[in-house]
Amino acid sequence: MPFPYTVIRSRRKTIAIQVRQDGSVVLRIPAACPVGTAEQFLREKQDWVLEKRRQAEEYRKNRGAPGVLSEREQAEKREEAKRYFALQAERYARRIGVSYGRITIRDQKTRWGSCSAAGNLNFNWRLMLAPEFVREYVVVHELCHRKEMNHSARFYREVEKILPDYDRAVKWLREHGGALLSA
Repeated sequence: MPFPYTVIRSRRKTIAIQVRQDGSVVLRIPAACPVGTAEQFLREKQDWVLEKRRQAEEYRKNRGAPGVLSEREQAEKREEAKRYFALQAERYARRIGVSYGRITIRDQKTRWGSCSAAGNLNFNWRLMLAPEFVREYVVVHELCHRKEMNHSARFYREVEKILPDYDRAVKWLREHGGALLSA
């Protein structure tokens, strides 16, 4: 390959390629998948990977990679996140017609939020660096899992009832989320 990459095995069912905002490439594969099969998949998608790496480089040059936040700044953002997500979860839970358990603020490298089967919500504090419409989408997304614990068409119809243009936030996270995760 004309670029380095990291292989991560997990319980997933499909092969996926992730090009991070810093240009690094991650090949995520099922635990039982032969490395040769995964590398063949990567070779077939090589042009796509090179284009995504070029876009990441252009983004870093034009907009600048976000600066790393100090510990104090991170602590402030975490506190801000606790208040923000508590208010938004309460607001949107009423509109959606669901309840939830506790809210936890985390520092995750690959997730923006999650909802457990018990109804506990987790949010990544780095969302406080994203625009408001993106944070609202993540709150609605996680609360809608209280109705549908999957990502089916029914689940996204629930999201769409509250945020008809939710795909705008999805697109923003796809294009800019990597930069936030490295902040």
